[in-house]
Amino acid sequence: MPNPCFSPVFSASAMALIVLCASANARAELGGAMPVDANSSGAEPKTLLNGALRLRTLTDAGNTTINEYATNTGQIIAYAWEGPTMPDLHALLGKYADSYRSGAAALPPDGNLHASRVVRPDVIVESGGPMRGYVGRAWLPAALPPGITADDFR
Repeated sequence: MPNPCFSPVFSASAMALIVLCASANARAELGGAMPVDANSSGAEPKTLLNGALRLRTLTDAGNTTINEYATNTGQIIAYAWEGPTMPDLHALLGKYADSYRSGAAALPPDGNLHASRVVRPDVIVESGGPMRGYVGRAWLPAALPPGITADDFR
């Protein structure tokens, strides 16, 4: 069953505004390597799904919680976020940010300012929620290990 927070699409101008107003302080980027040091809480990344994924939880400058997912080799393949501000998508997406922006700009306007889903061959980004209640996720579809789906990123 699709999540209603992620099903609608909104205009490129609204998407651009969200990207411009995003909070700062991302620590890594999609496709990069998960740092081997402890996360901000002092704990090592958690191992999930029988060792297929590693999870590191971060809090950005806007007090948004960001879950960073990496393969067991350390490649970051997804982010999920929830909080009062949008994370810095440009920083999180890294080299995939331009692909995301192109996809967002190509979306037909539908008047919905609260949710979007941008699907590109290399990256998928879903975001939504009311002001001060943002949620979303971004992942690399081709990099998902066998048996891992986007539903595993929360």
